[in-house]
Amino acid sequence: MSRAYNFSAGPSAIPEPVLHRARDALLEWGDERASVIEVSHRGKAFVALVDQLQSSLRALLGVPDDYSVLFVQGGATQQFAQIPMNIAGPDDIGDYLITGHWSRKAHAEAATVARTHVVASGEAANFTTVPDRAQWSLTPGAAYLHVTPNETIQGVEFDDAVDAGATPVVADMSSNILSRPVDVRRFGIIYAGAQKNMGAAGLTLVVMRDDLLARRGRPLPNIFTFAAQAKEKSLLNTPPTFAFYITALVLEWVAAEGGVAEMARRNRAKADMLYAAIDGSNGYYRNPVDVRYRSRMNVPFTLHDAALDEAFLSESKAAGLLALKGHKAVGGMRASLYNAMPLDGVRTLVEFMADFARRHG
Repeated sequence: MSRAYNFSAGPSAIPEPVLHRARDALLEWGDERASVIEVSHRGKAFVALVDQLQSSLRALLGVPDDYSVLFVQGGATQQFAQIPMNIAGPDDIGDYLITGHWSRKAHAEAATVARTHVVASGEAANFTTVPDRAQWSLTPGAAYLHVTPNETIQGVEFDDAVDAGATPVVADMSSNILSRPVDVRRFGIIYAGAQKNMGAAGLTLVVMRDDLLARRGRPLPNIFTFAAQAKEKSLLNTPPTFAFYITALVLEWVAAEGGVAEMARRNRAKADMLYAAIDGSNGYYRNPVDVRYRSRMNVPFTLHDAALDEAFLSESKAAGLLALKGHKAVGGMRASLYNAMPLDGVRTLVEFMADFARRHG
């Protein structure tokens, strides 16, 4: 058996050099004479790894000194509630821009613990576009504005440099973190699950401006309090140590490959190649998203005849192209083009799509 090209939306592909290093460390890590998953998270070697994670992430994203970098558990889904619990008081309102499945879910979870307001929604257009900025109804004095710059299911991506005035912008970047340069200063909080572009499932990144870190939305147990997590350098309790290790290796790989600017160049080339194949298929394949907001990370597409879906999936898998089935909410196909997906993988997919259309025309 040989490795195939993995287009999964998450957990997703991890760079092969990282997997090779992780395989070796599973038996014996460095000078520890034990597996990386056996060592104490309080030991010097693991504490040094966490320090490396911090410095690598700061360097890659250009995180300013007055921001804290946390690595927590619970996934991005936990942050849907944990963020408002930390930075919104009982009388505060959190604003939400709804652009797809995940921003809608973020809003629904936040509404269980805080007052919320939807500033605009793309639901009327089946989340194929982003509401024009002029249509947004921002709340004066809102505790924050939450946005999801890339929607993995609908395949909508927009410029994450949202201007909300004095209101801090909170961004769920789970599916496009490290995919291009980001001006961190434009955000109050950036958070991201690791399992798409940053490593293995189980680890969540939170980059938070320190003035927000000091906010007290309501009394909370320490485990849910960002300030407590920051004080303990993300080691308040036993973390998912292997996920920490994988992410450290992925960050090293991104840096060695040229950093996020090089990732952005590659990701644009991959997305352009796939969209060109879709648009040039004379309607055999279709992508419904407004061309201004097509995602570079997640490309949904449908066949001209849905009766061919099963044949497409079975034949693509046999051709070494994995996890192309679209989310049940939209159907069809979806190709996720995260950093670890090489250009050759997209080229192979495009060639398969053209051949499939010829054979099943």
